[in-house]
Amino acid sequence: MSEDVLDAVARALRLADDERTYLFDLARSARRPNRRPPSRRRDVEVPPRVQWLLDSMTTSSAFVRNGRTDIVAGNPPARALFAPMYDSATVDGRGRPNIARYVFLDRGAHDFFVDRDAACAATAALLRAEVGREPADRALRVLVGELSMLSPEFRGHWAARDVLIHHDGVKLLRHPDVGRLELTFQSLELPLPGRAVHELITYTAEPGTASEDRLELLAIRAASPSRSAQESSEPPPAPRP
Repeated sequence: MSEDVLDAVARALRLADDERTYLFDLARSARRPNRRPPSRRRDVEVPPRVQWLLDSMTTSSAFVRNGRTDIVAGNPPARALFAPMYDSATVDGRGRPNIARYVFLDRGAHDFFVDRDAACAATAALLRAEVGREPADRALRVLVGELSMLSPEFRGHWAARDVLIHHDGVKLLRHPDVGRLELTFQSLELPLPGRAVHELITYTAEPGTASEDRLELLAIRAASPSRSAQESSEPPPAPRP
């Protein structure tokens, strides 16, 4: 099917931008050689320059996420903000959290996300879009199969067949250390080598709000872990005579 026909179909169905992109991704996948077995797609290493960029963001939480929702790189504020996710039992052998596994399979997600149902819907839609781009990705199929078996909520959202390409908006979190946070998040696609999709996700707070103060507190704690550890190991000062 030509792109002109696809464009006409998209206009006739009044598809949103994400739905239109998904339609074109499906068509491109269908034009690839058929009947190939699922492949083990090689993970693309995040270049040092991207990690330098992340580390330069000292007051905002920033991380890189691949299409399977693995967090493959992040800055210290991101590790502090998403500490429950990094500490989750769903983290892989390399210490990388997978957002989908945390959202659907970890009980802690019920407390961490104020609107967990919205987080579930968005996460399932992100995976649906990735399946449209990479239907032969073996690791992606394993992830979707695992979530389908273990999470009735995922099965429900997956059946809705929603897709999400661009991810931005407001997120309400309940952090165990600083309390409630209202943060604005934005995703930007990173042009890395290979066909794998990677996005830079940033979380910031509105200036002058309590959420900004709490996010800054997390950033300060993340910036001085060695000092905190040293202070905790030092004996308390002797009482004055």
